[in-house]
Amino acid sequence: MNNILTVAMLKRRGMAAIEEGLQRGPVHIMKRNKPAAVVLSEEEYQRLTSGRSVSVSGLTAMQWLLAQPSTGTLSKADIDTQLNGERAW
Repeated sequence: MNNILTVAMLKRRGMAAIEEGLQRGPVHIMKRNKPAAVVLSEEEYQRLTSGRSVSVSGLTAMQWLLAQPSTGTLSKADIDTQLNGERAW
């Protein structure tokens, strides 16, 4: 496992860190020094599942995420208020 991304790095660098890591293969996400997840390219995922899933080729991971419908019930103002309260600690 040599293509590792910690949760702290992911929070700091965001999607750019994942996209850079995917250029070298699957990205292993570590949380509290333990393996938590593996991020695969769409092509690798398709290969592993033998093409059984719906393809989203041509989209970056960020584009796909942004295209997903919103399911939350909080408004932006509510979220901002909660974050500001957490940051005050």
